[in-house]
Amino acid sequence: MSEFFQWLAGVPPLIQVPIILVVFAILIALILAFVEAATRGGRAFTVLRLLAAVLVPVAILLALGLYNSVMWVAGIAAVLGALLYLADRRSREGAGSLLQLSGFLAPALLLLAIGLIYPTIRTAISAFMANDGSGFVGLGNFIWVFTSPDGVTALLNTLVWVLVAPVVSTIIGLAYAVFIDKSRGEKFFKLLVFMPMAISFVGASIIFKFFYDTRQGEQIGVLNAIITAFGAKPVDWLGLEPWNTLFLVVILIWTQAGFAMVILSAAIKGVPAEQLEAAALDGASPWQRFANVTLPGIRSSVVVVLTTISIASLKVYDIVSSMTGGRSDTTVLAFEMVRQFQLGARTGYSSALAVILFILVLPIIIYNVRQHKKQRGIR
Repeated sequence: MSEFFQWLAGVPPLIQVPIILVVFAILIALILAFVEAATRGGRAFTVLRLLAAVLVPVAILLALGLYNSVMWVAGIAAVLGALLYLADRRSREGAGSLLQLSGFLAPALLLLAIGLIYPTIRTAISAFMANDGSGFVGLGNFIWVFTSPDGVTALLNTLVWVLVAPVVSTIIGLAYAVFIDKSRGEKFFKLLVFMPMAISFVGASIIFKFFYDTRQGEQIGVLNAIITAFGAKPVDWLGLEPWNTLFLVVILIWTQAGFAMVILSAAIKGVPAEQLEAAALDGASPWQRFANVTLPGIRSSVVVVLTTISIASLKVYDIVSSMTGGRSDTTVLAFEMVRQFQLGARTGYSSALAVILFILVLPIIIYNVRQHKKQRGIR
């Protein structure tokens, strides 16, 4: 594969495009041919399916240029492909459905175990070990989190993020969804609020870094440009403790308010118009109709928005890293977890922070799942 791209780089740019399109079309044609052959009977198609199951994984690995290093992986891929083929064949003959199910779920379960279950168990064990892994320290790492200045600051700041960002984002999104519902230019106004969702947290942080920027001479930051225009001195907004944490929370609110608006706007449109009309005939004011009809009707959507943004607030890392790097007491659990690992590989402290973060996220997920089950039961 690397040789192909090296050869392609030497071809004139105008010829590269049609070559890529032709190669892409050939790949799509091969995939469609295999899909078509997978549903047909006969010995020829049976042999073709067997060759595809065995040779395709090997060909992919070899095409990636891994011939000299992982030939044994290619062999394993060929064996797994053959086993999956046999499982599928037995199922087609009316037997071995459990074997087929196990065979096709095995790769996903294996990747899940390697990529999720094993790291979780390893992190939980490391949380009770010394930073260098030399021995068992019990709850020593957790005691450090709740007693050290960095750990306490990270916990308190994370609490501020979780309490402020979800509530404010949901209120802004809900208010915006209610006010522009069925209004002229609704799609345009929704697009304006939803656009920040297309920006990464790092990109949003860079935008707000210019917003909060402080200079010795001419100010390019929006806030300082405004206050210096009225004769005031520039303010180091990101160093202004403890308000700097709230200034960072504003970035998450800006990016998540559009998400809340879209979800809640769709939920509001699902509220039966008959209920609103009946409440209006009974003399209910617009606020009473909203509080007693609309809000109960979208309660499940509000819960989903709040819990989703709460989880995002607990895991926030990009904004703190891009804006302040944890300086001026702006660190949070996720950032402190990475920072402790980078500071001399303090795996014990880092793992303890990861476990605490997992424990904080878990109740929110459980609550969300239970609410979803209740809604399904009502339906």
